[in-house]
Amino acid sequence: MSYALSSALQAAVYGALIADPALQALVGDAVYDAVPKGTLPATYITLGPENAVARADRSSAATRHDFVVSVHTEADGFQTIKDVAASVSDILVDAPLALSRGSLSTLEFLRAKARLSTNGQMRQVDLWFRARLEDD
Repeated sequence: MSYALSSALQAAVYGALIADPALQALVGDAVYDAVPKGTLPATYITLGPENAVARADRSSAATRHDFVVSVHTEADGFQTIKDVAASVSDILVDAPLALSRGSLSTLEFLRAKARLSTNGQMRQVDLWFRARLEDD
């Protein structure tokens, strides 16, 4: 197996996040692969790092992708950011994502970390997910 399904997974995750009405109510269209230059919304989401490991066997060509979706906010306290992070988790866990290449076997939540930036101005929650993909 190769890294060939990574782009399809990212596109499907992005598509699921921007298409969800509940998440749109919280962040609008502020879901980014690359954070744009200029003024950012008070709360936004970024697609982040990924680790991919071959999990092929004699019957399938599979990979395991562990990836991060981060939520960022300037809002005081952690309630706002936790509400957005919960929405992201609800959208992605066991989501029936349609990939442009390959297929998704499982998508599960692994862990999250909520933290305050070093300057104390921003809050961030990093959500780690695990996807198992098969190249059909």
